[in-house]
Amino acid sequence: NNVVSKQLPPPRHKLRGKAQILMGKNTVIRKILRREAKADPSLNSLLEKIRGNIGFIFTSGDLIELRDAVLEHQDPAPAKTGQIAPCDVWVEPGATGLDPGQTAFFQALNISTKINRGAIEIVSRVQMCFEGEKVSASAAGLLAKLNRKPFSFGIKVKYVFEGGSCYDAKVLDLSEEDIMKKFVGGLVQASCVSLGLGYPSMASVPHLMSNAMRKIVAFSVETDYELEIAAPFKAFLADPSAFIVAAGPAGGAGGEVKEEKKKEEEDEDDGGFDFDDDDESDEE
Repeated sequence: NNVVSKQLPPPRHKLRGKAQILMGKNTVIRKILRREAKADPSLNSLLEKIRGNIGFIFTSGDLIELRDAVLEHQDPAPAKTGQIAPCDVWVEPGATGLDPGQTAFFQALNISTKINRGAIEIVSRVQMCFEGEKVSASAAGLLAKLNRKPFSFGIKVKYVFEGGSCYDAKVLDLSEEDIMKKFVGGLVQASCVSLGLGYPSMASVPHLMSNAMRKIVAFSVETDYELEIAAPFKAFLADPSAFIVAAGPAGGAGGEVKEEKKKEEEDEDDGGFDFDDDDESDEE
């Protein structure tokens, strides 16, 4: 919505030779998809996506590069009364350039202001529009007075159809690190389910082996049955002092060294004279 016909030629020109943009009526698009779905059933996943103003971009190139090229062309637009806000809109504190006679307009919106150098200045940050909600008449009026165009409209990439699967375009923002984190998280959950059910799987085998090894070592220690893997544990239980790492100098000795060094520095500052003794002799 809110995309005019003048916004289509720039991305078409930039994607020439890399992709092709096609627009059409939704009824015709659905008819063609139903016809082609007889040979390729995976196209049925696109039928439910044909809602509103929608088109297709066909390409065999890099999807991320294509998405960025399409999103480059966004035109700024003012806020209109009753319009659904596509994003949150905030008014930052600072000078507005409006004369003090329009203070009542800000007071009606509960916006704290002050007069600075003959102009109205907003004191604190204020949110005027909320994403997904209608723009109020007062918010549209204030943004117009401030000469603000908070919204931008253009072609948006909503879905990607690739290899017979249709998924959200937000997947393109995932990096290899994000994918690995999600994979590891799923692997951990799979191992937890396998261990909880007592059903062995590839994910739970390392944990099963670790638990079995601990039990073998415990059995060897309790029964004095000799196992090579349990030898270090038995040696530690027999003589724990042999595993103590040699510690540095004691804290007390270090404190004494510091006190002696401090006393020598004080003697050097006094020039080798003891002024305290002279003061005591004078008092006597």
